[in-house]
This record gives sequence, structure tokens and C-alpha cells, in this order.
Amino acid sequence: MVKSVHNEPNTNSRAEAALLRLFELAVVLGEYMERGLVQRKLTRARATVIWELHHRGAVTQRVLSEVLRVTPRNVTGLVDALEADGFVARTAHPTDRRATLVTLTVRGRRTATGLAADYRRGAEHLFGGLPAADLTGFLATTDAVLARLREADRGR
Repeated sequence: MVKSVHNEPNTNSRAEAALLRLFELAVVLGEYMERGLVQRKLTRARATVIWELHHRGAVTQRVLSEVLRVTPRNVTGLVDALEADGFVARTAHPTDRRATLVTLTVRGRRTATGLAADYRRGAEHLFGGLPAADLTGFLATTDAVLARLREADRGR
């Protein structure tokens, strides 16, 4: 269990207190995710590729690069490693002879199914007992914060 990242007594406003909570939440959730990935012998980046393939089906490395917002070279390294460990396979594209599709193997599908089950259990554990109004407020606030962050990112 992580200790509080910040001490609140020096906080000057409720907005700063909220930001402190977000930072702490990010750390705790990151550690929580890492534990599950370590058990599966995956990095966060590799798990993200598996997750995307699980939801999208077979895609080209170019599509993965765009979805993950990383360079094609980075995707090549991720796919190489996942292929070597038996999570994905490369297959010929049915209509574009220059392209290759990345697909989940049986091991990759099993892993993706396990990740999805963990995701559902995590959602239930964190939010299952909350009153509907609290969850609605949390979602609205989170959406607003994410929209501001995305807008700031687009402005760069």
C-alpha cells in the first residue's frame, strides 16, 4: 500500500486538494495495475497492445501506432516481443500485400480475457457500493478534468 504522496496542511485551495488526490490516485492505480501485469509477465505497453487487439481484432502495425500514439518503430519492438512470447502473431493482410496484420494467439486471447475479467472485478471493487448519485458526480467531474487535459494537450 502506498503512503500519501502529499501532505494536505500546506494546501491553499480545494482545487489544489483535488489535484493532490488525483496525483495520489494515479500512483495507487499505477501500482495496482503493475501488480496484475507483473503476475502475467507483461509491461503496461505490451498489455495495452493486447487490450487493443482484444477490442479491435486484427490490425496493422500502422493502426496500432496511431491508436497507441507511439512511433511505428516502438510498435515494431512491442509486437516483436509479444510475438516472441507467444501472445501475438503476424499474418498476411488479405487485400494489401505490403501490409501485415497483428492478431492475438490463443495465449494472447486467454490473457486478454483475464485482463478484461480483472478490469470488471476492479470496477466492481472500486465503484460497486457507491450510491448512483456519487458515481454520476464522479463521472461528470472526471469527464470535465479529462476534457481540460485533452484541450491543453491539443494546444501544444
